[in-house]
Amino acid sequence: MSNVAVVTPERIAETAKTGGGSSKEAATHMRARAIAKAGSLSDALADGTLEKSAVLSLSEALVLGLLKQGVRTFFAIFGHGSTDIANVLAIYDAEGVTRTINCRNEVEMAHAATALRWTYGETPAVITSIGPGALQAMAGSLAAASNGVGVYHIYGDETTYGEGYNMQQVPKPAQGVFGRMTADMGESYTLHTPQALREALRRGANRVFHPYKAGPFYLMLPINTQPVQTEVNLASLPERPVLPLVAPTDARAYDEACDLIDGHARVMIKAGGGTRGHDAAIRRLAEAAGAVVVVSPGSTGVLADNDPKNMHVGGSKGSISGNHAMRNADLVIVIGSRAVCQADCSGTGYKSARHVININGDIADATHYNHTTALIGDISVIANALSERLEGRTSANAAAKQNWLKACAAKKKEWADYKAERYAAAPIKDAVWQQPALAQPAAIKVVADFAKRINAPKYFDAGNVQANGFQIVEDDRTGDTFTESGASYMGFATSALLAAAGASSPRYGIAFTGDGSFMMNPQILIDAVEHGVHGMVVIFDNRRMAAITSLQLAQYGKEFRTNDAVAVDYVQLASAVTGVRAIHGGWTAGELKAALEQAHAHQGLSVLHVPVYAGEDPLGELGAWGEWNVGNWCENVQDQWLQQDL
Repeated sequence: MSNVAVVTPERIAETAKTGGGSSKEAATHMRARAIAKAGSLSDALADGTLEKSAVLSLSEALVLGLLKQGVRTFFAIFGHGSTDIANVLAIYDAEGVTRTINCRNEVEMAHAATALRWTYGETPAVITSIGPGALQAMAGSLAAASNGVGVYHIYGDETTYGEGYNMQQVPKPAQGVFGRMTADMGESYTLHTPQALREALRRGANRVFHPYKAGPFYLMLPINTQPVQTEVNLASLPERPVLPLVAPTDARAYDEACDLIDGHARVMIKAGGGTRGHDAAIRRLAEAAGAVVVVSPGSTGVLADNDPKNMHVGGSKGSISGNHAMRNADLVIVIGSRAVCQADCSGTGYKSARHVININGDIADATHYNHTTALIGDISVIANALSERLEGRTSANAAAKQNWLKACAAKKKEWADYKAERYAAAPIKDAVWQQPALAQPAAIKVVADFAKRINAPKYFDAGNVQANGFQIVEDDRTGDTFTESGASYMGFATSALLAAAGASSPRYGIAFTGDGSFMMNPQILIDAVEHGVHGMVVIFDNRRMAAITSLQLAQYGKEFRTNDAVAVDYVQLASAVTGVRAIHGGWTAGELKAALEQAHAHQGLSVLHVPVYAGEDPLGELGAWGEWNVGNWCENVQDQWLQQDL
């Protein structure tokens, strides 16, 4: 039995009299104190310091329900639509039970919450007021939805009495507009009735902690239901689900897959974002199947970069080696992928494949292609089961498989040589800077190597920095690079640094961003200082939206409205924020390396401004190696897709 006294009406009244505020607030303080002492809500219930039945506000019941699922960190921008839950969190923060991180932009905090779960495996909640803030947070949640990251989103909502339009609600005579919008984005629940909390949290847990198809869950919290007092059985609040790993039990499915692997000479594995964390199983299967592996931007490191079977990224941007493997493989083992257009060249990437083996927990994703043997369930369990069977076989195509591996190895070397030429390129005369500047591949490589040396996670923003970045990184494990390529959200990388403020064991992180992406979400300059983030923002500045400029030039031979003539001194801009160390990154690789050391030495947020070359010199880019169904390429790509049996 804990030495914390049981929360009783008599103790609540006594606490209120002796400076604990109102009896309601006194009760909240005592519950929070009991949880802090016991270590968790479940432990406080088990040792009797909290009684099962309690009368409390919906806001506090929600906080307790989230605590029961392990949600202790809240990224918040409070408004008139969330004052009651803010008051509850103020008490629980004061007692050391929760951590609330106040932010300056709802998109930023949605990204920070996504990054906290994605990088550290810790599940937070996002809280906004009603209206524009909720819309911004929902827009930011597209990154979580696109990358399968589970996060709670809690938005203030219109009152339930229908007394008239609430300020900032959607001005339309319709019920539950925000609930409908968020339901289209993912899954949603409106707490119109406080007693529905148990069901809301059960549905939320199944979405946020889904083992294969996680994503954001949206809780609409009407302004007037938040303070409503309701009786809650605390023991009945749903816990985080613990689910067994599942896999096919029909041996014939595995036998069919193994026969296909044996019967084909040119086998490749497409490792999608779902393979993150399944590194050992993917490496084992590649060896057992005699297969090469083509990674996605979100799965770099699932094979070590220098592994002979790692063909690097493939797809619309891709690489020489990755796209060679995709074009020539006669059997494709797709694992943990939802076949995003850039990942498989808008459906035309596997030009020689006759069959697909698809390993995925989601039936729709597993059956995306025709001629598919679908293995539904946990990636590691299924991949290891296949490996165990294959390791006991002697393939009739052993010699042909070796020839395939040799041909792919030659393409891997060609890609390595191609990149090395660009990394070693001298600074190139730039029209904007009026002097030689590092090309983006060379500059990103210097920073990526530095990040690897100091064991820093790398966050890449959308655009040209991202497009070059996933071709450059040389990860040896998953979890060192986070490139938000699912929604390609500008401003993700800098915002992601704020995740460290909520992490129990934060890592020093580096955000790779372009000048355009940085100005989409510069709030990290203030929020990082406020919350003690130790990390670095590197701004690769070419004064344009270079990824789109390159696409326009490739498709139409001219650039249109993707640059501007406004010079920005990013060092001066960042230096205006007390606590930020801003440094010019220099014009050469040597100067950039020295600037990185200075920036890393700063105990806080540092910003490096790196002017980079933009132009048509072939050494200034890493190129694109596949097809994409955009612009004036659509007709050709769609014709290819119509002719492809897969």
